[in-house]
Amino acid sequence: MSWRNSIDDDEEWREDPEAWKDGLDGDDEYSEDDFDEEPTVPCPYCRREILEEAVQCPHCREYISREDAPPAPKPWWMIVGVLSCLFVVLTLIFGCLAR
Repeated sequence: MSWRNSIDDDEEWREDPEAWKDGLDGDDEYSEDDFDEEPTVPCPYCRREILEEAVQCPHCREYISREDAPPAPKPWWMIVGVLSCLFVVLTLIFGCLAR
C-alpha cells in the first residue's frame, strides 16, 4: 500500500464516519477478536489499571519503579550552602594573599 492509498482511505473515513465499522466482524458490534488486549496491572500508587509494560502511570503520573524515574534534582539549600562555603574560602585565600 502506498502512502497515497492510505490518504485516500483517511478521506473516505472522514466522509463516512460509519465506514470504519465495515472492518469489524460485519455485525457492526465489537467482539473479543477485534482487539488484542494487553495485560494490565493495578498502579501501586493510585490502584487504577495500567498496562503491564508501563513505565509511568498515565493517571497519577508516578513512575512505577525507581530505576525508570528521572534523577531527583538537588535541593536548592545544598547548592546555596556549597556556593557560600566556596565564597568564604576564596575570600580567606585572597584576603591572606593581599597582605
